[in-house]
This record gives sequence, structure tokens and C-alpha cells, in this order.
Amino acid sequence: MQPFRSILFVPGHRPAWVDKAIASGADCVVLDLEDSVPAEQKADARMLVADAITRVRQSNPEVGLFVRVNPLATRLTGGDLEAVVVPGLTGIFAPKVEDSVDVRQYDALLDHFELRNGVTGLEYIVPVETVKAIQNCREVAGASLRVGAMIGPSAEHADIAREVGYEWTPEGLETLYLRSRVLLACREHGLHALTGLWEDLENLDGLREFAVRGRQLGFRGMIAIHPSHVSTVNDVFSPSADDIAFYEGLATAYEQAAADGVGALRYRGLHIDKAHYDKATQWLDRARRTSGGQTTTTTTPIRKDER
Repeated sequence: MQPFRSILFVPGHRPAWVDKAIASGADCVVLDLEDSVPAEQKADARMLVADAITRVRQSNPEVGLFVRVNPLATRLTGGDLEAVVVPGLTGIFAPKVEDSVDVRQYDALLDHFELRNGVTGLEYIVPVETVKAIQNCREVAGASLRVGAMIGPSAEHADIAREVGYEWTPEGLETLYLRSRVLLACREHGLHALTGLWEDLENLDGLREFAVRGRQLGFRGMIAIHPSHVSTVNDVFSPSADDIAFYEGLATAYEQAAADGVGALRYRGLHIDKAHYDKATQWLDRARRTSGGQTTTTTTPIRKDER
């Protein structure tokens, strides 16, 4: 999966809001058919979402376009997928997945509608929303090649808060264990690790601090619920010019030393060896994919303890 920094939600029955989401600079937009759409408007929203995917893709070939369908238990999922699996769709935001059986049920539906509608390569973003999902996150992460990203839960008022019963704080210690389990499952299976959710729409300083803590923990992108949050999220999860220079210099220094038969050396006051080189090359690869091949995306430096 592309290393999306920002994933922004748009209600599926509000197609005019899609353009605002794209204009915000979001790497990925999720058109929602679940919680944000009233029950009596869900059928019409399917057609609006399908039309929006086709329209947006014509002028925005790079943006990620996902659809959050209704959960399997609602028996609406098949109808949702029948309508929205169209050329231009990137993937499905699959709610209420709790185990590998749920993933295989999504796979069976997608196999059918991909073949019927001439679509290939769809992926899943899987939110971890229940206690059972937390317990089974490793199983879910490895259940299908379509699973491309998972979300470590930290919302103040969403499903996971109700399920677990924690009292939310901006520092997030009450969800550290939950998020860490999901993060490790993502690392084990090579998935894109996402964090979320910051619900205070006006508090951009708090959003930045929350996003930085998620990055420090190991997450590489974040769910956003308002266009005003996208710029901050993108900045936090973008590689800085200082860090690019640091890791490029480290990689070059090690390669030169290795060519001379030296396996360990001093670089900017640090002891480095092959383990440091491996991290540097991996970091630079992710930075290039995050910035679309550009060498610099932000000038905000990241401290060494955040790398």
C-alpha cells in the first residue's frame, strides 16, 4: 500500500464535499457509506459515491480513493460493493473486522465484484474497533494479501472507547497497549500502520502533538475527520530535509567505509554499523515513496529520538 500520510473521511451522501477533501491535500479520501450516512439515504449514497470515484479519478490520478462500506452484519455490504467497485477505486475501508473469517468474507465478495466490474488490485484499510479485533489483530493482518493497512485505535468517543471503557487523554497512555499490538501486527506483516483519531476540530496544536506521539511510536500516517487537519498531519508524517540529509549521509559514509573493509565507523558523533545502514536505506525508501520521489517535503526537523 502507498504510505498515505493523511486519510480524510467524507460522508458518501455529500459529494460536493469530496472536492474540498481533495483540495485540502489529503493523500487519501474515504467516501463513507456507514456511520455518517442516514439509513434512509444509504441506497442513494452508493450511486453518488460511485459517480464521485469516476469523476475524481479523471483529474486526480494519484489520490487514494477508498469506500467505507457497511459492516458484514448489516447485510448491506454486498449491495455497497456491487455499486462502488468501479474503475478508479483504490480499496475498501472494511469496518468491524474481528477475525480472519471476516476478512475471507470480504475477499469472497470482492473477488466477485472485481471480476464482474473489471476492477483489480483493491486493498483494505482495516480499523481495529472492538476488543475481539484487538485480540485477533495478528490474525487479521495476515489473513489476506488485500490487507494493506490497519489502524491503531485511540479515539475519544468511537466504538473502541465504548468497547474497552477507557477514559481518553491527549497523551494516549490508556490506549498505548492497544495501539502497540496493532503496530506490531503491521510490522510483522509489512502493512502500513495508521493512527487516529483526533476529534477536537479547533485544537490544531493538540492535533500536532498527538500526531507526533503516534509517529514516535512507529505509526506512519493518520486518520483525519476535517480538511483543516490535513496540512498538520501531512507535515508531521512527511520526511524533513534535515532527516533526508542525515540518512543519505549515513548511508554514503557506511558504503564508503564498507568498500574500504571497515564495518563500523563514526558518523556525526555516532557509532554506526550495518544495522544503522539498513535502517537508513529503509527509511530513505519510505521517504521517497511518501514524498512521491521528491528529496524534500518539509523543513521541520525531526529530533534524533523521533527517528
